[in-house]
Amino acid sequence: MLYPLMTLNDNTEIVHSEMLPDGKVKVCIETPDEKIGFKSAECWLPDYKWENIKGYSEKELEYLKNLVKSMAHLILEFSQTGGFDSASGF
Repeated sequence: MLYPLMTLNDNTEIVHSEMLPDGKVKVCIETPDEKIGFKSAECWLPDYKWENIKGYSEKELEYLKNLVKSMAHLILEFSQTGGFDSASGF
């Protein structure tokens, strides 16, 4: 199951999986793009292993990497509690 985490000002959607038995969490990022449909990337936490990167420039990817890294502790916590909505009481 994927849980919504946040939507950025440019309509980039960031979602994450529940924590897998091996302690890993998949973070999926997708941005609408007029030319290719969607830019996308996936990151596995806690290893920060990035894969399936499509359409992002180096500058955009660096921003996303820093964003995920700064929120990794929250993503890992939310992945064990049913996502942000469950953790925040909504």
